[in-house]
Amino acid sequence: MTLIYLVRHGLAGQFGEYADDRLRPLTPEGQAKTRRVAERLKGLKVSVEVILTSPYLRALQTAEILLATQIGDRLETADFLEPDYTFESLQTWLTHTTAKSVAIVGHEPNLSNAAAFLTFGQPTDNIQMKKAGVIGIETPAEGEIVGRSTLFWLAPPRLLL
Repeated sequence: MTLIYLVRHGLAGQFGEYADDRLRPLTPEGQAKTRRVAERLKGLKVSVEVILTSPYLRALQTAEILLATQIGDRLETADFLEPDYTFESLQTWLTHTTAKSVAIVGHEPNLSNAAAFLTFGQPTDNIQMKKAGVIGIETPAEGEIVGRSTLFWLAPPRLLL
């Protein structure tokens, strides 16, 4: 069993205003809101072994806020979490990790799709994450994780602030 917290990056600079979307940062408001969400998660005793993040700046900054809040002990970047990644690459990582708890910081619609694949076995438009929102999923102790995992938490940031 692995506890997975899918975390969407916080509010970032306007799309199209940066020559390289990889370098689009969190806004000051996005940093402050993400910090408050992270502090609330810490207050709720959320703790993970590893924070896995997209290498895009806005996701990396979000992950660093989680790390600074001591939600996790270790931060790793994963190119397969870039926008438009395939779920199969995340599935492979989840299948091979020894971590019992992980926060995965990334982008939409990737995170919602990951939640849908894990819980329903296929993508759906019924799950949507707000910026700095969190989805909690528990994978089964053994066997296939796709379509057999349990969604235990879906929280927009307003519920955590």
